[in-house]
Amino acid sequence: MPKRGKKKEDGVVPEEKEEVAEPEPKKSKKGGAKAEKEADGPIMYQDPPDKLSSPSGKKYTLKVTSWNVDGIRAWVKKKGLEWVREEDPDVICLQETKCAEKQLPADIQEMAEYPHKYWACSDDKEGYSGVALLSKVKPIDVTYGIGEEEHDKEGRVISAEFPSHFLVTAYVPNAGRGLVRLEYRQRWDKAFRAYLQGLAARKPLILCGDLNVAHQEIDLKNPKGNKKNAGFTPEERAGFGQLLEAGFADTFRHLYPDTPYAYTFWTYMMNARAKNVGWRLDYFLVSNGLLEGLCDSKIRSKALGSDHCPITLYLAV
Repeated sequence: MPKRGKKKEDGVVPEEKEEVAEPEPKKSKKGGAKAEKEADGPIMYQDPPDKLSSPSGKKYTLKVTSWNVDGIRAWVKKKGLEWVREEDPDVICLQETKCAEKQLPADIQEMAEYPHKYWACSDDKEGYSGVALLSKVKPIDVTYGIGEEEHDKEGRVISAEFPSHFLVTAYVPNAGRGLVRLEYRQRWDKAFRAYLQGLAARKPLILCGDLNVAHQEIDLKNPKGNKKNAGFTPEERAGFGQLLEAGFADTFRHLYPDTPYAYTFWTYMMNARAKNVGWRLDYFLVSNGLLEGLCDSKIRSKALGSDHCPITLYLAV
């Protein structure tokens, strides 16, 4: 979701996101159960108990958490690391870090629980974009970007190879206010899909991050009012659909196909989070071959510290 430029720790920096005011949903003329329930207050997502085994009985062997932190320095100050320690994933992937490696908070640089830390940041704009991958186990190999100069200047992708799989974390470009980057976003989607297919041809793949699209109407509070806004255009939604068709599965919707009100982003405007007026922009996708070992895909909507909440994957690999 787009956001206006706002003050950060080191002054005003360009923001990729801009806040989009959510249109108020129209009131039902006929009333009914749904209207009565919403009239009692916002409907919040309730994260069910974690499932630690797959339907076939396989216990999870890998736990990964992904979180768009909306500025890692501010997130650390908001006790983001304390939440990570409680969640205790094997790998933590962060997006929108907005921080050069030399300016990272000492608290995260010195985090002993994750001795293997990898950072990518924008080459051209300081305090813009950026992703990170922190792991308890050392990967076989780590690469940055997708191998195309046009798409590798903004620090958006880190790929880690492990013995049984690839793990890719990404912060997908936003189409921007007025959809000024929609054409670029479509080029990105095509190139990124080809990159992921290339990796998946070698080993099963896990993709996590802020993919900057709500795929279906169930994935945002007000779909009708956002069809011409970044994150819910037909082009972006089609691009996500093509990624699924290329052999990947949306783990949350695979397990919870009809669960509503499950969002991972809320604008800071209009008290949106308290009202649960949100979007599901953060995902775990996996190669279809990994679905047999899928145990759970979690949305930790109560975790604060950013305009996004963290998500966690349990997988038997």
